[in-house]
Amino acid sequence: MKIKGRTKAGTTILAVRVPVKLKNRLEGLARSTASSRSRLAAEALESYVDEQESQLARIDRGIRDADAGRVVPHEEVKRYLQSWGRKRKLPLPVCK
Repeated sequence: MKIKGRTKAGTTILAVRVPVKLKNRLEGLARSTASSRSRLAAEALESYVDEQESQLARIDRGIRDADAGRVVPHEEVKRYLQSWGRKRKLPLPVCK
């Protein structure tokens, strides 16, 4: 929301091109929830960025673990997964 040429404290304006259908859906959601398009879009962007940052951090952690040799051999994981649904499920394999 602009106030005398400035945005609310701690916010900024971001222009984004979206398909018309998405804009219409956002407008409908805003009406249904008595919220603004801007607020809904900001919440959606924050959720997306949080998820992407978290995923990249997990990937980085996994790469560091693999580089350090903290892995479970593929064949052990395969045998474990193949034991699912059988009378005798194998114990969860552990990192070497």
